[in-house]
Parts: sequence; structure tokens; C-alpha cells
Amino acid sequence: MTGLERDGGRTAGGGPLLLGVRHHGPGSARAVRAALDAARPRTVLIEGPPEADALIALAGEEDMRPPVALLAHAVDEPGRSAFWPLAEFSPEWVAIRWALEHEVPARFIDLPATHTLAWGRDETDRAVGEEGDGSADAGAGADGEGAEGSGAAGAEDDGGEAGDTRGGAGPSDADLRVDPLAVLAEAAGYDDPERWWEDVVEHRGSGEGDPFAPFRVLEEAMGTLRETYGDGGHDRDLVREAYMRLQLRAAQREFGDEVAVVCGAWHVPALRRRTAVTVDRALLKGLPKVKADMTWVPWTHRRLSRASGYGAGIDSPGWYGHLFGAPDRPVERWLTKVAGLLREEDRLVSSAHVIEAVRLAETLAAMRGRPLPGLGETTDAVRAVMCEGSDVPLALVHDRLVVGDVLGEVPRSAPAVPLQRDLDRIQRRLRLKPEALERELELDLRKETDAGRSRLLHRLRLLGVAWGEPVASRGSTGTFRETWRLRWEPELAVRVAEAGVWGTTVLAAATAKAEADAVAAQGLAEVTALAERCLLAELPDALPVVMQVLADRAALDADVGHLAQALPALVRSLRYGDVRGTDTGALAGVAAGLAERIFVGLPPACAALDADAAEEMRRHVDAVQGAVALLADAPESAGRPADDLRSRWQAVLHVLSVRDTVPGVIRGRAVRLLLDDGELAQDEAARLMGLVLSPGTPPGDAAAWIEGFVGGGSGGGMLLLHDERLLGLVDAWLTGVPAEAFTDVLPLLRRTFSAYEPGVRRTLGELVRRGPGQRASSVAAGSGLPGFAAELESERADAVMPVVRLLLGLGGADASERAEESLEPDRAEADVEPERAEANVENDLAGVTG
Repeated sequence: MTGLERDGGRTAGGGPLLLGVRHHGPGSARAVRAALDAARPRTVLIEGPPEADALIALAGEEDMRPPVALLAHAVDEPGRSAFWPLAEFSPEWVAIRWALEHEVPARFIDLPATHTLAWGRDETDRAVGEEGDGSADAGAGADGEGAEGSGAAGAEDDGGEAGDTRGGAGPSDADLRVDPLAVLAEAAGYDDPERWWEDVVEHRGSGEGDPFAPFRVLEEAMGTLRETYGDGGHDRDLVREAYMRLQLRAAQREFGDEVAVVCGAWHVPALRRRTAVTVDRALLKGLPKVKADMTWVPWTHRRLSRASGYGAGIDSPGWYGHLFGAPDRPVERWLTKVAGLLREEDRLVSSAHVIEAVRLAETLAAMRGRPLPGLGETTDAVRAVMCEGSDVPLALVHDRLVVGDVLGEVPRSAPAVPLQRDLDRIQRRLRLKPEALERELELDLRKETDAGRSRLLHRLRLLGVAWGEPVASRGSTGTFRETWRLRWEPELAVRVAEAGVWGTTVLAAATAKAEADAVAAQGLAEVTALAERCLLAELPDALPVVMQVLADRAALDADVGHLAQALPALVRSLRYGDVRGTDTGALAGVAAGLAERIFVGLPPACAALDADAAEEMRRHVDAVQGAVALLADAPESAGRPADDLRSRWQAVLHVLSVRDTVPGVIRGRAVRLLLDDGELAQDEAARLMGLVLSPGTPPGDAAAWIEGFVGGGSGGGMLLLHDERLLGLVDAWLTGVPAEAFTDVLPLLRRTFSAYEPGVRRTLGELVRRGPGQRASSVAAGSGLPGFAAELESERADAVMPVVRLLLGLGGADASERAEESLEPDRAEADVEPERAEANVENDLAGVTG
């Protein structure tokens, strides 16, 4: 069928050597290498975009390490792009490497990317989705916006799931999108195409018998399928195959029949079929075009494993890479890798576990009628022997080994847009290498290198290149520390190419993008958030433009809610002047003006609000409270005394706390904020609460006031714990709520108290259970505060001082001796009364947990 004789692979009656493969199949890759070694063609033609011919030589450089991908993007629209991923075990990659090693010309012969990118632009989203999710080979990747699709259909192009229909029609031969491997597996009695492919190809020994036999058999099978199903629903293949036939004819005119073609097995019958040149050219006439650029970019195993987006759709790239690279005993070597990984995670796995897992995998393969254990058998063996039946460590094995986080590398000499080259230079200078494995990066902004890394990551976020995401720092809340979660995804190369329209360097591009975003921003909060990001990214040239837009928008916006949303981000930005050395004088002036407008407009804006609007306004009040505290700490920048700013805000809170037209949740929060600031005495707060909780107030309004006063995660639970008068007022009011109104106030109360910590809720319950009389008895005579005596009890304090000094390291040996002496009475008491001592320990534990 391939026109080859058995002796040395020479052509018999003319015709090229057609090697039909499954893309990203290690068995196909080994077979291609063996066939090329036997045939020794004068040129190798590979399915892929011909614009990449000039990039083939880069595959032979030492710095090129797969997985990598060919990236094509439209020059005028970089976001329109396509990828052709290649792994170490991809037959196309093996063919490229073989050609370079043997100094044989290699060429790509698929439809040019200039047409495939234009095709994607002209299609509807529905058509793009259908093609993208089903593509299965390197060439078809461009058909669906560069998507590399289902590995189960790897022997064909654009193969969807078997039985999938187009346009909602019935499963007729014309409408069916055929998955060749699924059809062949079903004919062989398999319900899993992957398992069938492993048994007939991946587990087939290499180096024995006829190296061309698997290609003859596969071509015959595909020929039968093409006779039955035609193009199998892959209508684009007719155009692509016409172009490939023209390229094949051109190569034959130059090199004769000593030509080898490596392509998806689905295409082989079409390339073998004789057609007129005029017919092929007619199919290609009038195809849309766009100007395209192409380069190599790094890829990852994780992206190869995704069945949609830019993934190639193979389920186990790490396993496939192992099968391709293992010289012998793949099962034993694989289980040894698994054992090593589990040991790194502190799992107890010994050599005996490996031996037993190998035996179990081989037994399972024999019971299931398989020639060798596959991934299913090894996974079952790992679960049973090394993971003790648990899927938790097995998930780690799947993530780290079966899929893997291998990230390829491309040489610096590969073509790239200027912005990408500048990014590479900065990454090398800051020693910030892109990695496929997600990791957290702690930055200390007081260090020059860490500050540079922070600026780079913030600038990339402005440009839409989401390499890192900021997360909450552990153990520190200072503005000098940042924590980032980093993970490099291959498609970020496209985002960099898209951002290239803003400038040739990261700084210039981020500056231009920030200025454009400021002008295009719809709301005031967007502009203030952008100003904060400009400060974080240290864009001094963009900040004046953003501040001018901010001042203009703030002058025209009369919505207090919008102003309150904008102020916190603006005031937060003032802190960066200390850590990053940024001049924030203009920012402080705008912030002070916004604060003044909020002070004037907030009381009337809080009148006559419904429940949802009142809750939103309460959040605005909280945000302004924090913003005023920060703004008042920078009086010189704000242009007014700190005390004046605070007093103006506290006057607004006083107005809100007593105005009847203000919803209860806002009045309650205003009282609470004044109490926390020391502007309202506890007796006055109790008086206001008593008025609100009096029988004349509707239960719903009273519940809303309580929610504002002690709810919203503002530490209200601790306030009730330490001021039992307030707790008593709440308790008395709640017990007096009429039954018909209780169901109305219950959701508000539940929302308020469910926000407390479990220990706070438990202690409150204990206080309520004891009753008012018990609580009152805990208040000593003459005490100014509930729970506290009038004066310090010196004797009790002196008893613990030696222990405190010992803990702080202040007392030396004498303090240690005094601490021992202070503990002696307790020890003697414990010896005399062990039962009472045990009860004391239980009480201590209850107190700690409470």
C-alpha cells in the first residue's frame, strides 16, 4: 500500500513514502524514526504551516527543549493566533530532528497559516467552537483558533467524538464527525479507543520486523474509513489535502520519489489518491488571507492535556513521554518514579511496595487480556499498593507525573516581537524565570530586586499578561511586603504579542495602556483603581494623565456612592510613597477633595433607602471610615490638619446616628464607629441602644440597628462579651419581640450573629444562659467597667510576675527559683486534692476552647 519493498525501504513502482501517524503518539514517533532510518529519504515533508520552514533549523539548537509550539498570529490583530504544539514524543518533532541530524531538507506542507487565521476570523463563534474542540493534530490546530484537540482522535484531523453531529442533524454518513480511532476500536471489540491504541501500537516492540508494516496497516484501515465516511464531517480537510498534494508534487519534481511525508493517518488515502492539478488549485482559489508572523514558543505538558482551548487533548502527556523515553522495562521505571514522588511527600513507600505494584500491574494486564500493563493497570496498582486505596495521593501522582509540569524552552535567537525581547531581558536581570509549576513568591519591597519584580508583575497585569496574581501575605500586613502566585501559561505569549501594540518595552507599553484605560474608564471607581495600579507599577509618566481624568470625573460625579467607592483605593495609594519612593502629593489633594464632598453629601444620600441600598451604603460608610483614618495620617499631603479631617467625619457620624430618616443599619454602624473612636461614651451608647430597642420601635428597625451596631464582622461580638449592659439590652429586647414579628427579624439576627467566631458565639450563649442576675454579680462594687475591680490587686499580680519574667528572659536564675517557689503551692494543692486539680484542668481547657 505504501509502494515500498521490504529490502531497505526503496520505492518499488514509484511514489512517496507516506507515514500516517497519530499526533502526540509515542508509538507513532518510534515507528517514524525506524521508517526514516530504513528508507533514508532525500527530503521530509511534515504536516504543518509552511511559514515555519525558516524556523526548522532552530529545532536543532541546544537551547531548544520540547514541549514547544509554533505560534502564528495575525500582524494586524495579534490576538488572532494559532498554535501547533510539539512534544518530544510527537512524530512531527521526531521527523524534524531526524532531518536535521541527517542534513536532509525538511518542509511543512499544510495549508498556510495566512489562510487558516483568516478562516477563523470569518467564521461564527459556533463554527470556531466546533472545529477547535475537535482538532487532533498539529496542522488542525490552526483550524480552531489554534486549538489542539482530542487525543483520542489523534490519527485524524479535527476529529470530534464519535457520533457527534453537526447542525443538529441526524447521524447520517454526511453529518457524522468521525473519530477514526473510536470506529476502529469499536470494530475490534474495545470500548476505549485509548486502550485499543495502546494495545496495538504503544505496546508493540520496536526494532523488530518490517518498519513499514504499521503504516501499511493503518493506511489500509483509514482508506476503508474514508470510503465509508468520505471526509468524515471534516470539510476543511478537502482544502488542506489539496494544498498538501500540490506541495507533494513539487517535492517529487525536485527529489523524485525519495520523499517521505509525515502526516495524520486520516490524510494518507487522500494524498495517495490521484487527482488533477487543476482540481486541487480550484479548491484553493479565493481563500481569505491575513498577514501572519510565526515563531517558536515554550509549551507545557499540562497544556497538552487539555481537550479544549489550546490543549492537544491527550490525557497523559507525562505517561506518553515516559513510554517514549524509557529504554526498557517501562512499567518498572514508571512505578519507581511514582515511589520517588510519594517519598518526597513523606509517604512511607519502600522497594517492596514497588515490587508488589509491578506484580499487581502485570497480573491485572493478564486478567484483562492486554499484552503489557498500561496506564490503567499501573494506576490501579499504585492505588492499591502505594496509596492504600486512597485517591488523595493518587491525585498527586496524576498531577505531577501522569500530566506533569514540564515547560519547554526556545533559543533566544527565535523571532519575537520587541516587547517579548524586552520582557526576556527583564526576566533575566531580575532572575525571575517563567515556570509551568504554580508557586508563591514573597517580595520584600525594601530590596531593590524584589521591588523590580513587583513593578514588572504589576506592569504585566496592566497589559493583560496575567503571569502572576497577588495574594494575601502570610505573617505580615505591612505595605513593604507582597506575595504573588506565579504560573506561566503558553498562551501568555499571545497576550504579550497583543500588548506589543502599546509599545516596544514593558514600561512604555504599560504607560500607554494605562493612559488609554483612564480615558476609556466608565466610572470614577475604575479611574481610582487605575491610579492605584499605576503607583504599584511605578508609571510616573502615566500618573499625571490618570490624575487629570480622576479630577475631571470627580468634579462631575454627584453620586456619593461612587465617591465613597473611589476614595478607599485613592487613599490606599498614598501609602506607597513611603515604600516605593513615589510622589503622591497630587493624589492626596484629590483624595482630600473627595472626602470633603462625601462629608457634605452623605447624610442626605442615606435618607429613605430600602434594605439593600442601606446595606450597600453601610459598606460605603465602613470604607470611608478606614480611608479617613489613613488620610488623616498624612496631614501635610492632604493640605488640612489631621484633627480637622477626623472631626469633620465624626460630625457626619453624629448626624447619621440620630437622624430618624436614616435606616437603622446605618444609624447603628455610626454609633459603633463613634464608640470605637472614643467619641461616644459607653453610657451614651447604651442609652441610644435602649431607645432603639424600646417597645415603640418596630422589631424590623430594631434588628437592623443591632446588625449595624454589632454585625458586619466589626468585632461586635467582643463588644457584647465585655459590656454586659449592652448584652442585657439585646437579651431583654429579643425576649420581648412579639411572636408574630419574630420570624421577620430572625434572618437579620441570624446574619448578624453567624458572622462571629465559634468561641465568641459559645461564650455569649453561656452568658445568656446564666441570666441577668448571674451576670450582674460579676460586676464588683465601685467598678467603673463590668468585669473589672475598682483597683489593681497587687498580691495576685506579684504572684505571677516571676513566671512572666522567666518567660521574657528578664530574671535570670533568681527569677527561675522564684517561679518554682510560686508554683509550689499549686503543686502541693494538686497532690493533696487530685480530683479538684483535674477539675481545674478541665475548666482551663474549656476556657481556652471557649
